[in-house]
Amino acid sequence: MTIGGLPITGLYAGILGLFVIPLSIHVVLNRYRAKIGIFDGGDEQLGKAIRVHGNFTEHVPLALIVMILAELNDGSQEMMHSLGLLLVGSRMFHVYGLSMSAGQSVGRFAGVLGTWTVIAVSSGYCVSRFIGY
Repeated sequence: MTIGGLPITGLYAGILGLFVIPLSIHVVLNRYRAKIGIFDGGDEQLGKAIRVHGNFTEHVPLALIVMILAELNDGSQEMMHSLGLLLVGSRMFHVYGLSMSAGQSVGRFAGVLGTWTVIAVSSGYCVSRFIGY
């Protein structure tokens, strides 16, 4: 039995939901270490942890929303799994890349490009379904 007919996006939302827990714990542990309750207090490690978590929570919800809408608009199983796998992989690359360097990195680039691709393809699919393609 599926919830709301969204088994594929539900799978990837569940996987990505599990990602946010260690990212949150990392922020909390850095706050405890630095004894900083709000913002980053100029602590570089805490600031990086906050941005890794923040970037994830800024981009993943929109990607999942347009994936949900694509799946509701009869997106094929192949397309939906491709988008879901790309999103999960992209976020893994991004977390790794941003965790290793606050500057440019291959992981950050791949993560951003993949995440934006998921958003663009899902959004484009939704618009094309409205237009009638």
